[in-house]
Amino acid sequence: MDTVTVAGAAASVLAVTLGAVYWRFIRLDGKVDPSEKKHGGQLVAEVLKAHGVPFVFTLVGGHISPILVACKEIGIRVVDTRHEVTTVFAADAVSRLSGIPGVAIVTAGPGLTNTVTAIKNAQMAESPVILLGGAAVTLLKGRGSLQDIDQMALFKPLCKYCATITRVKDIVPTLRKAFQIAQSGVPGPVFIEFPIDTLYPFPTVLKEAIPQSKKPEGAVQQLVNWYLKHHVESVFAGGFEQHNLTPIPPSIPMPSASNVSAAIKLIREAKRPVFVIGSQAVLPPVKADDLRAALERLGVPCYLGGMSRGLLGKQSPIQMRQDRKDALREADVVILAGAVCDFRLSYGRVLNRKSKIIAVNRDRTAMLRNSDMFWTPTLAVAGDVGTFVMQIATALAGENYKVAPEWIAKLRERDDAKEAQNLTRAKEPMDRHMNPLQVLLDFEAALPENSILVADGGDFVGSAAYILRPRGPLCWLDPGAFGTLGCGGGFALGAKLVRPDMDVWIIYGDGSLGYSVAEYDTFTRHKIPVASLIGNDACWSQIAREQVPMFGTDVACALDYTPYETVAQGFGGVGFAVKSQGDVPAVLAAAQAALHEGKSVLVNALIGKSNFRQGSISV
Repeated sequence: MDTVTVAGAAASVLAVTLGAVYWRFIRLDGKVDPSEKKHGGQLVAEVLKAHGVPFVFTLVGGHISPILVACKEIGIRVVDTRHEVTTVFAADAVSRLSGIPGVAIVTAGPGLTNTVTAIKNAQMAESPVILLGGAAVTLLKGRGSLQDIDQMALFKPLCKYCATITRVKDIVPTLRKAFQIAQSGVPGPVFIEFPIDTLYPFPTVLKEAIPQSKKPEGAVQQLVNWYLKHHVESVFAGGFEQHNLTPIPPSIPMPSASNVSAAIKLIREAKRPVFVIGSQAVLPPVKADDLRAALERLGVPCYLGGMSRGLLGKQSPIQMRQDRKDALREADVVILAGAVCDFRLSYGRVLNRKSKIIAVNRDRTAMLRNSDMFWTPTLAVAGDVGTFVMQIATALAGENYKVAPEWIAKLRERDDAKEAQNLTRAKEPMDRHMNPLQVLLDFEAALPENSILVADGGDFVGSAAYILRPRGPLCWLDPGAFGTLGCGGGFALGAKLVRPDMDVWIIYGDGSLGYSVAEYDTFTRHKIPVASLIGNDACWSQIAREQVPMFGTDVACALDYTPYETVAQGFGGVGFAVKSQGDVPAVLAAAQAALHEGKSVLVNALIGKSNFRQGSISV
């Protein structure tokens, strides 16, 4: 018997032996049907459907095609964008406005790296976004496969939960867990990585793993093929047995009864109380309209920020918009209801050390930020902000609690004076083009009641925050503490899908517009009409305002008065340019009419350089 024959026989014996071991110790997880045409993408779609996901956002790639095809087949709308970062921004908006985690699905490698900024933004904005990403075949990870990188290293610092699917049978339980974690505690993004062999059908994966065109040559190749075959079978074993798709309820921390009682006592005894309300207040489970009613019953003056803008409607006797710093210094009780003492509250320095401070937040670290330096909480309440406010309002309403009218009158008088000052400044002539404040006032006058505002920019958007009045709860979207530019296209896309009967307007600076103007193509292709108002001053003004006086140059700050309206037209939208103040109302009316005809609209408003926001934060 020659050497080759002996080697072949030995290999056969070894293969049989290994096979026996495999069947005894590994193949206990389920069966594999070699003819099974079902694939992992269908399991993903079934979980999404069971969790109430009506649409997903994507930029297509071969790694993820099975998920997208399955979503379409099961009735989930697939919206493809022009940049992966938009998929996450759109999913973020869906999360904020619907209470259902938004879903972004992108391909491996650069597809995922393109989402990093938006995922970090979702983390800091506390948005429960589900990011699903493709990955190299399980056996080829680290072997130079196309677009194969260590994706987990990128997303573990950014996400509450990261997981790699290695077996088809793990898809359903892993996704259920991901949805639950994303919404629990402090909400945030999660990332699930799908190697390509966990998504495609078994026959396809096996064919790719072991080419059928020729028989294996030699003992080594037989062993390799044995290993590959049984590896593929282990990936699919038990994958399509019946699964529980039911969503797992999220775990939401609730304020303790003792803390609520202590807070009620402090507010009851206060002469000059004030609320500073942040985005956490409008998180589920409390509905925004119920929270609004509770605050109105309570009657404590409120300053709103982040996603809570608009919570009290366009006009409210208890909402104050101006001179917050003075109000906080004069208040004897300040309730930080989801508001954080970061740069937005001067790290806590704006608070009076003699005031009693009630801080409420799901995140203890955020709640106590900078309390070791500039302020000290009288009462720190770890729990859901909306629930806390509801409980306090219910208790104090039963006592016929009333805030001293002179305190509200003082704040209102100050607020009205600042509003009048802004009106005066809007009349100031510019060296060139229009006064941005007057453009915003004209826009405010023309904005319908059923509108959502998306803020994406620096100087112009900062001015808009003083002038524009969101029409109701969950009618304002901004990036949050990360200050991210480029969110506008994605936020508007998600907002219009969640609220199809509402007008969605993006307020852009001319700098920030450049990040997502290509999504006008997405709006057109998918028939999702949105509109935008661009404050075009041909400059990165928020940076130039400090850089030029300090260093004597506007290097890298200057832009051109670019005809952005023609860009929108090229993508199938309607574009308007307006240079004269007197033309603004008519142009806005024409834009609104085009929007209601189903067209996406861009209004390029050429503005001058105003010093309205002199001294604002840019670093």
